[in-house]
Amino acid sequence: MRTQGIAEAEVEDLKVALSKLKIDGIVSGAIRSDYQKTRLERMCHELDIVSFTPLWHQSSISHMTNLVSNGFKVMITGVSCEGLGSEWLGCILDNDSLGELSRLADKYRFHVDGEGGEYETLVISGPHMKGELNLDYQKHWDGVRGHLTFS
Repeated sequence: MRTQGIAEAEVEDLKVALSKLKIDGIVSGAIRSDYQKTRLERMCHELDIVSFTPLWHQSSISHMTNLVSNGFKVMITGVSCEGLGSEWLGCILDNDSLGELSRLADKYRFHVDGEGGEYETLVISGPHMKGELNLDYQKHWDGVRGHLTFS
């Protein structure tokens, strides 16, 4: 099922899609967004399934360090806060770039895990994947914020 991604309709779209499946629950990657977690939990309650959020309130830097050290390749696909320029678009996080991201997060006072909407990511490879996504993209930068579009 497709969704238009409209803020309040997207959860209803997800609910309709999940209602057609024989499942006991869902797992979400919510870390700190009460808004996100509450919406999913309400939907799960209505479907009589379990909502499981294993990352809930995990330390930001611990979460990011664990991703990198456990073999996840995470690409930054959008930036929208002071301290993150166009050079971060398309960056694959590794120990060095994560160290720099952490330093910038401290300096500019943003969440190192992006949980405040400071940046967006895409996992292009990980231990749960058989290969790696090879993506062609274009950078879009307006001088303050930017994002990638994929071909």
